Amino acid sequence: MDRRFLVILAVIIVALGGVFAFSKQSADNKSGGSSSAKPTSHTIGEGKKGVTLTEYGDFQCPVCGTYYSPLKQVMAKYNSDIYFQFSNLPLVSIHPNAFAAARAAEAAGLQNKYWQMHDKLYENQTQWSSATSALSTFKTYAKEIGLNVTQFETDYASGKVNDAINADLDAFKKTGKDQATPTFFIDGTPVSSSSLTDPSTGAPTLEKFSAVIDAEIAKKAKQ
Repeated sequence: MDRRFLVILAVIIVALGGVFAFSKQSADNKSGGSSSAKPTSHTIGEGKKGVTLTEYGDFQCPVCGTYYSPLKQVMAKYNSDIYFQFSNLPLVSIHPNAFAAARAAEAAGLQNKYWQMHDKLYENQTQWSSATSALSTFKTYAKEIGLNVTQFETDYASGKVNDAINADLDAFKKTGKDQATPTFFIDGTPVSSSSLTDPSTGAPTLEKFSAVIDAEIAKKAKQ
């Protein structure tokens, strides 16, 4: 085989290898979408017993809506003992306004009113869930809870808010759990929904939550 042909062939192979490496690096950089954003850390409670109850929830999820009142009772009872944390898990394939609602809560959080918006969204879930554009409703809530509405709109549309929600979604994926809302963890350990609901009605109750929390507090006390 002609030596010049071999040299030319080698040059082409090296060049193609460089193009492939560059293309792969570019793709990796784009898909690395793992921005430096960290998962959110919205918590309430004093946590004196060192126990954290975490909910991965979807503001548009009707089932999450049924947990809202019992969880309010839980926090009234255990406010000094535990931390309650809410993390975003918007299931956009079935709840088209879920991500928008998460944006509203995160934007409110940037003005230190996260939990006020959290409560507004659940207490008025049926009002905005079917809206073609829920933002106008969220702006009304923002005004009602005392936010700077112009700043709220800016933050709502920001990459910072978007990245925070996606960081929660990434954190949930790492748990290995199937995407379902609400999903609860106590000190990082998954809690089955059956242990939080009345077997006769299927409804979540303060008593069921209390049993799980009391067991964890007792366990922590022995450590």
